[in-house]
Amino acid sequence: MKECNIQANKKDCTCTYEPCPRKGICCECIKYHKKMNQLPGCLFPAAVEKTYDRSVERFIQACGNRA
Repeated sequence: MKECNIQANKKDCTCTYEPCPRKGICCECIKYHKKMNQLPGCLFPAAVEKTYDRSVERFIQACGNRA
């Protein structure tokens, strides 16, 4: 299994929630949001990500018209 490159992940992370303890640890971020029935902030457009609404419904609303 490949090692996690937390520092490189942090550089690419678009999540604006700064006290997040999972920043840069993508596998932990995905597990956390899945448990909460949400999606990670990196999947949302920047303006929507800043609202901290990580719901699947908000994702569909924000990105559903891009097809």
